[in-house]
Amino acid sequence: QVQLEESGGGLVQPGGSLRLSCTASGSIARFATVNWYRQAPGKQRESIDTRTREGSSYYLTSVKGRFTIGRDNVKNTVYLQMNSLKPEDTAVYYCNAAGPGYSHWGQGTQVTVSS
Repeated sequence: QVQLEESGGGLVQPGGSLRLSCTASGSIARFATVNWYRQAPGKQRESIDTRTREGSSYYLTSVKGRFTIGRDNVKNTVYLQMNSLKPEDTAVYYCNAAGPGYSHWGQGTQVTVSS
């Protein structure tokens, strides 16, 4: 059974930074893609980025230049480094591991950007 666990969320002031982690049970390298999503209150879940096995990344326009994805296959972890955070970044952040015939979600971690 695949398990994904997000961590690193919390309360941060505007302009601050957080680093989220998504750790998989077993090898994270076996997944075709590992994506970060977020869902703000009253809004649909949206994809922040897509990071493929080959290492390519595609970012949501509103986070480009502020968010960066990193991947450590030894630690079975994908990171989401978030800088220059804005109140509109407040959401529950999820990671998703997907490929042909499968899609696995973590439980999410809350990020609140507020002064």
